[in-house]
Formats: sequence, C-alpha cells, structure tokens
Amino acid sequence: MPVRPDPAQPRVWERYVALGDSFTEGLHDPDPREQDQYVGWADRLAAALAVRNDGVGAPFGYANLAIRGRLIDAVIEEQLLPALALEPDLVSLSAGGNDVLRPRVSLTAVMRRLESAVETVRATGADVVLVTAPDVSWSPLVNRVHPRMAEYTANLWAVGQRTGSFVVDIYTLKALHDARMWGPDRIHFSTEGHTRIAAQALWTLGLEVEDDAWTTPLEKLPAPGRLESLQADREWVASTLRPWIRRRIRGESSGDGRVPKRPRVTPVEMPPSTP
Repeated sequence: MPVRPDPAQPRVWERYVALGDSFTEGLHDPDPREQDQYVGWADRLAAALAVRNDGVGAPFGYANLAIRGRLIDAVIEEQLLPALALEPDLVSLSAGGNDVLRPRVSLTAVMRRLESAVETVRATGADVVLVTAPDVSWSPLVNRVHPRMAEYTANLWAVGQRTGSFVVDIYTLKALHDARMWGPDRIHFSTEGHTRIAAQALWTLGLEVEDDAWTTPLEKLPAPGRLESLQADREWVASTLRPWIRRRIRGESSGDGRVPKRPRVTPVEMPPSTP
C-alpha cells in the first residue's frame, strides 16, 4: 500500500473516475443545482483536486459512474470497462456495501471480486482509492450489521496492501459517530458527513487540508429521551427498513432505470464547496 504522499510534493492527477453505488453517487448530499441529484464525497474530492490542479497549471477532468443500489457484480460488470475506456490516472472504487447488507453473502467472494477489479485498474498504471466501511456500532438498529462492516474493513485494508492502493479510513473517523453526519435513512451520509469523508480522502492522497476540523466531532446535543428514541426507530422502520425489504422480495433496486450522473470525463465547472 502506498504511503501517504508528502504534502509538500503531492502527486498530480488529471483524470479521475469514480465507481460504485449510492455512497459514491452521493446520497444524501443534495445538489442545489438540480433536483433529484446529489453531490457526495467523490464530487467534493474532485472539486478540491480541480482547484489544486488549477493552481499548478494542470488540466483536470472527472467522471462519476456510480449508481445507487448496485451490488459488486453490477458495479464491476457495468462500470469497470467504461471507466478504463476513459483513460483515468485516478480511480475510486467503493463497492460491496450493498452485498454486505444482504442476509446471505460470501464476504470472501465479494472481496475476491473487488481485488480482481482493483488489479485490473492498477495494471493500467492508474492509482486506486478504496474506502473502508464506517463504524456503525453506535447507531441504533443499524448496529446489527456492525460485525460485517468490521470484517469488510479488515479485508479491505488487506486488498489495499496487496494492490498498492490508497485506503480512505472512515471506520476510525470518530466524527462520523453522530446522527447529524447521516441522512434520515441512517444508511447514507448527510452533506456534513460527505464533506468530512472528502477531507479524509484528500488527506489520504497527501493534499493539504486547511485544518483538522473534519476529524473533530460536532458539539454534543442533549440525548433524546427514551420515548423520542423509540418513536424515531419506529419511523425509520416504516420509512426505510420496510421499503428496503419489499424491494428485496420483489427483486427490485433503488437504482433500476438510472444512469450515471457524469458518464464522461469533463471539467468540474461548478464545484461544490471544497473540504
């Protein structure tokens, strides 16, 4: 695994392509410029890289092929070859999270598929960015999948080491242990959460981040009462868990009929606020 580059001599990437599912598509970080579109950590990372490249006189282009709801096989089969055709020198690949949430899954098979895809990208000479799972042990109800998230993260570090990839560690980013970092579905990150993950990615790639505010937890709010917590859990079950179960039973996906939001490498013309 590459060491973090020296911030005084950071690498310069000119073509960044992001692959993955809803996490990389950007749910729930709404794009104020377009209805039903999202920004997300990858867009924010791209915006920061574009600003940096502009400062050193280097071009920069970005594509995002991620689509919500995709399992790892779909990510690889639908996105990998189109991504390589764009000739990137930096690729982020975050996949397998939806597989881990399934009742029956072979994590060994998931990680084997992920590592093979990373090796394919690395063979082109491009750098690869991987992202760990978050630590959800603190989150009510969602914490039931924590053991799988921890196992996924441990395996991801090994993939990163074997393939020489960058690993963005959000598992130990304690600032994410706050409901305000997450959307109402408790599965996807809020704008604040995506912003902090983008900053963690920048730091991992060796770029300067103004300060360490992204690692600092927000000021604590008073803990909700028992009845308030129970009501919030009931609402979450009704609004998120039951619809998710119904889609699984019907063989449907939240990404059915959707296409990538940025299928081509283009300049980041209107970057969101950078970390």
